[in-house]
Amino acid sequence: MVEVHNVYKSYRRESMEIPALVDISLDVPDGAFVALMGPSGSGKTTLLNLIAGIDRPDRGAIRVGGLNIADLSESGLARWRSRHVGYIFQFYNLLPVLTAFENVELPLLLTGLSRRERRGHVMAALSLVGLEDRMQHYPRQLSGGQEQRVAIARALVTDPTLLVADEPTGDLDRDSARAVLDLLSALNADFGKTILMATHDPRAAERAHTIRRFDKGVLETN
Repeated sequence: MVEVHNVYKSYRRESMEIPALVDISLDVPDGAFVALMGPSGSGKTTLLNLIAGIDRPDRGAIRVGGLNIADLSESGLARWRSRHVGYIFQFYNLLPVLTAFENVELPLLLTGLSRRERRGHVMAALSLVGLEDRMQHYPRQLSGGQEQRVAIARALVTDPTLLVADEPTGDLDRDSARAVLDLLSALNADFGKTILMATHDPRAAERAHTIRRFDKGVLETN
């Protein structure tokens, strides 16, 4: 599903070049659940953003489903990302002026689906996360765990090839975190979703099939 080969990524701070990822190689099979562990600043989120097509590597190749996404134009990358990647953020990134239904519907507005078709997709996604009864609630009317489940429904609504989760439990209490991890595990086990999750929490990482550890931009060998 995901092939990362000899990827290097750096950022500039004034005249300095700061390496974020150094010669990273990683293979993720179809249907896998992989946790990337490491402290803040170790490179986990940078790698997720490259795999999700949000950023581009300085060197190296990233293939998802056999496609080298680094070769795509900006518009081509945006189209690919909208069809193939569902991104789950630590702080939910819900729009406060939209209801849960409207937040989940947002990615579908870029498609050619009719209003009726969009509603069907949204209701199916909200059903998967157990929030059909909260679809008209605004984010401020939801708990943190419910907000994250809405965010997961939004990531799922286009039926993406790959789910990318960046510290999805980092802003949640223990019970809410467990519920979100239960949901991710079910999406992987019952629906075969390929999941890449960045986390610094060992309890979250234990849900994955494979744990890979980062340290200062380097992926440690098993």
